[in-house]
Parts: sequence; structure tokens; C-alpha cells
Amino acid sequence: MIAACFNTSQVYANTYLDTSIRKVLQMPPGDDNPRNSECDFVTLSNGNILLVYSHYTGKSSSDHATAFLASRISKDGGKTWSVQDELVLKNEGKMNIMSVSLLRLNNGKIALFYLRKNSLEDCIPMVRFSEDEGKSWSDPNPCINDQKGYFVLNNNRVIQLKSGRLLLAVALHQTPTTPWNQVGNLYSYYSDDNGTTWLLGSEVMNPDGVFTQEPGVVELKNGNVMMFIRTNSGFQYKSISKDKGIHWTPAEKSNIVSPLSPASIARIPGKRDLLLVWNNNDGSDPTTKGKRTPLSIAISKNDGKTWEHTKMLEPDPDGWYCYIAIHYIGKKVLLGYLGGSQKKNTRLAQIDVSLVDLDWIYN
Repeated sequence: MIAACFNTSQVYANTYLDTSIRKVLQMPPGDDNPRNSECDFVTLSNGNILLVYSHYTGKSSSDHATAFLASRISKDGGKTWSVQDELVLKNEGKMNIMSVSLLRLNNGKIALFYLRKNSLEDCIPMVRFSEDEGKSWSDPNPCINDQKGYFVLNNNRVIQLKSGRLLLAVALHQTPTTPWNQVGNLYSYYSDDNGTTWLLGSEVMNPDGVFTQEPGVVELKNGNVMMFIRTNSGFQYKSISKDKGIHWTPAEKSNIVSPLSPASIARIPGKRDLLLVWNNNDGSDPTTKGKRTPLSIAISKNDGKTWEHTKMLEPDPDGWYCYIAIHYIGKKVLLGYLGGSQKKNTRLAQIDVSLVDLDWIYN
């Protein structure tokens, strides 16, 4: 293990934003580290916050380049972070391991989901479990056993429903018998035994023929589940399941304008409202059309029918903001995301973490 040390002055100020937003961690690329990306958080039993992310090595920052999973720790509610990595998992894929989702299960264990990428025909979500607060992890268990192919599961994407069911959504882009297709086939997988076995839900139909990519899921107040979907249509799309993720309505356009970029949605504890973090970019500005900027935030009090309290988190037109992890800490929310520069060609290479007051969002 790599020893973790702390720097209590490691707080980065967003000078152009309200003081209710603090940039608390930045992890730019460096020597033999061309990319740091796709993180997630979990609060440990002692109150510390564990961040796990994809740490790339070598020269290439490609999605298919070599990477392992590393971690940082915060001991003060996300205000400051350890400045050195600790190894979580060595690279066990022929290409890499990436796209972490951390989830505290109802049984008290921590689940660690990630993609094990061997080739363009073999990329499968795996899950491991920890019973000692992340000090050690069980052997890997594949979440998909019934199909072979290149499945995409984004970071911060696995949820546990009120019923206890674990649910994730994936996009299948290539198989051993079919070529790469930008239009991913969308499926859900669910587990009713805390991740030991997984079953396939129905495929989400795509009547509009848009690029369907990088889906996520969120449980609604009435027990239905909404799948939100990255597309090339200028909007996020959505699909609804009324049976906890087994069957899905055909994908349709939502009211969320968006470039070809993933959004993240999570329910705010105690308020029953949904929090949306995404690129609020309708393409009307030619200088930023199609680009993953700005990074914005909004609230829905009616399960996505309408959105309000829309605010800008990262306004830099040179920025490239995506793959957001949402983690609540009392009256604040931690947001981990890629925050690179278009001019420096570090679009997907840098992790930024911001700590945001929920009261600021509402007020």
C-alpha cells in the first residue's frame, strides 16, 4: 500500500463563484500518470470519506490504456484530502479497470463496482465487497454472465432500491459477432441477493434511432424507476420501469437539454427532491455548441417533470466537465467530476472535487 498523508491547506477556491462552493481537490495528470478519471465516494463507519478513482499509467490517456484503482481519504467531511494515492485494486484487465461505483448496502457491506476491460469485445462490470470498511475486498464477481461484449457502466451509477434490489443499467456497443456501434443497446441488470447473482431486464427500445449511451437510474417517489440516457439529439432521453427495473418503456426525449454527454441524477436525502448535475448547453452559443461546458445543477420537486433552481457550477468555456459522482454529507454535497481543459487537451484527464452547500442550491 502507498502511505496516505494530509495537507490541511489543500483547498482550491472558485474565485468566480459563490463562497458556498469550494473546490476542495484537483488531481491533474503528471509524469507516468496521463489521466485521473471517473471517481466515486463512500462514507466510512468512522466518518471518513473514501474516494476511489481510475489512475492511468504510461503515456496514453485513451479509454483503453492501462489503469488501476486508487484512493484518497478525507477526515473532515470533504474539506481536505490526502495527497498521495493508496492502491485499491491492481489492474486485472488486459486493458484496464475503470469507472467506479461505490455503494453502502443495506447489509452494511460496501460494494465496489468497476469495469474490467480486456478488449473491445470483452468489457464487463464486476463487483467486490468489503466487510472491513475498504481495507480489503472480496474476489470479483461479474454482474453479467449471460452475454459477452463491451458493456459500459458509468461511475456512480449503481443504486439500491427501497425494496433492497440492486439495480444498474448498461449500454452494449460490441459483441464477438457484431461490430462497434455508437448506438448502444440498453439493458438493466438487477440482484435481489445483495449482488451475489444478477438477472437481465428487458432491452430498452429506441424508436427514434438516436445514439443511446451511458444510462443511469434513479428511483422515483412512487416506486417506479427512471433511466436517464446520454444521446446525440440535444437532449437526455428517459425510460420508465414500473416493476423495479425489469421492463422498460421505449426511450423518449426528456426535458433536459444536453450535448452528447452523460448527466447524473440522485435523490437528496430528507427532501425527496432530485438533484441533476449536467452540461446545461442547448447549442445556441456557437462557441460552446456540442461541448461539455458549462457544468450546471438543478432541482426537481416532482420527479423530473420540471426543473428549478438552475445554477452554474463551472462556467469556463474552455472546461470539459463530465462523469459526475454525487455524494451527500449532511447539508452539503460532494461532486467529483472530470474538469480538464480543451486547450490543454486534458478533457478527460483531471479529477476535480467540489463541496457545495445544499442551501445555496435552493436559495
